[in-house]
Amino acid sequence: MSVRVEKSGPVTTVIHHRPAQRNAMDPASAEALVAAFESFEADPTASVAVFWGEGGAFCAGWDLQHASALAGEDDPLAALNFDPAQARIPRGPMGPSRLQLSKPVIAAVAGPAVAGGFELALWCDLRVLEESAYFGVYCRRWGIPLIDGGTVRLPRLVGQGRALDIILTGRKVTAAEALQIGACERVVPDGQSRAAAEALAHEIARFPQGCVRADRQSVYAQHGLAERAALHSEWAISASLVVQEGIAGATRFSAGLGRHGDFDTL
Repeated sequence: MSVRVEKSGPVTTVIHHRPAQRNAMDPASAEALVAAFESFEADPTASVAVFWGEGGAFCAGWDLQHASALAGEDDPLAALNFDPAQARIPRGPMGPSRLQLSKPVIAAVAGPAVAGGFELALWCDLRVLEESAYFGVYCRRWGIPLIDGGTVRLPRLVGQGRALDIILTGRKVTAAEALQIGACERVVPDGQSRAAAEALAHEIARFPQGCVRADRQSVYAQHGLAERAALHSEWAISASLVVQEGIAGATRFSAGLGRHGDFDTL
């Protein structure tokens, strides 16, 4: 099996394991990753997921050995086409990249996250990179475009100019640069990305989850909206959580917990 799942309380770690291919994505792995993240979404005991590529590479992109075998087919990507008549959106070329989950996912990145692997990291909510990890649109060399969210998500993270510089040149983006421009949120020593991402996941998982998910949803929902419409969307998504979770939290604060910014006694 190229994909396995390990759980630690409310944190689910989804592991991709094709080390000989530097975790390049083949169809079987893509399907297995979709199933793993759909199971995470459906699990009421799971709050935050970590996505980790085992063996020193997050993901080297689409498996080009598999891609080369598609030569001669009239429409080799037909099964992945968007179809308005379909009730369920087909999986992305890299697997889970079209899933719209209600819970956070954190990428734990060692080594390369390039081409489609870069797009998978961009699909995640947060990215924890090891010092020697790197991003890059390496598929630029082979005439393979970004078709799994890269041209959508990267500009939203780093701005259009920086995104175009990375996309059009295909150059290597080091962990240090990724942190500087906002393409990742944490950089940790080599060998520590999984542990650091899981620690971050546990930190998020201990908060009231209705509020966490509502705020996350509102951040994504505001893209493309004018300010007034975005404020309306935020209210519609989140106001009910004041009653559902916030009043109880305020009561705990009034009883003496969490004073002076203390996060240890919630």
